Amino acid sequence: MPRTAETAAHSQTLSRGLTALEILADSRAPLTIAEVAESLGLHRSIAYRIIRTLEDHSLVERDDSGRLLPGAGLAVLARGVARDLQSAAAPELGRIADELGMTAFVVVWDHAECVTLSTAEPRHNGAAIAQRPGTRHSVASGAPGIAIQSALGRAEWEQRMPDIPYRPEADEARSRGYAVSHDEVIPGVFAVAVPIQPARQRPSALAVVHLGPNLDAAAIGATLQAAARRIADAVS
Repeated sequence: MPRTAETAAHSQTLSRGLTALEILADSRAPLTIAEVAESLGLHRSIAYRIIRTLEDHSLVERDDSGRLLPGAGLAVLARGVARDLQSAAAPELGRIADELGMTAFVVVWDHAECVTLSTAEPRHNGAAIAQRPGTRHSVASGAPGIAIQSALGRAEWEQRMPDIPYRPEADEARSRGYAVSHDEVIPGVFAVAVPIQPARQRPSALAVVHLGPNLDAAAIGATLQAAARRIADAVS
């Protein structure tokens, strides 16, 4: 379809609505319409119309004070995202979280970013780090990004993503089977990750995060590798 002024306006409205959802999902607290409008760089009346449309589809809801937060409709949409991967990973994430006493999560590769798909926190460790589904960070930082690069190798990565350098740490991860990062995505946090490589699908990553430096990365890597193979086999 030719790109007319009408289609451009429609796509701009959609983009603004999606950006509003991302703003609400990334916020640690409910926001006012004025705060959303400011983040979008829009007049409050325009932001209000966008929010009302999202509310109509249960993608945004309000708390008792009228502030905005992500709605239950997002959970319905999320169930369809990488459904097989989520189903295969769910029991593994719970087992890893309890066994290692660390938050475990699956990351999918989305262009220049890593996106947390699903997560599990240990049931008996109150000091675990929260990792929310939908959280994004650059694929150029953190153990999950290194693990995804390692699954592709330098040549394929540079062909697919020429604007994002292939990290030397990815070669190390490719050799030993797991990636490690510290103080990259979250200050003071260590992460260990391994690639998940289902047949005929783009790689994702299985990871854990830990607050302190006292961790046996090799043992954690071995645990994650075994789980990643089971997940890949279940999805393939």
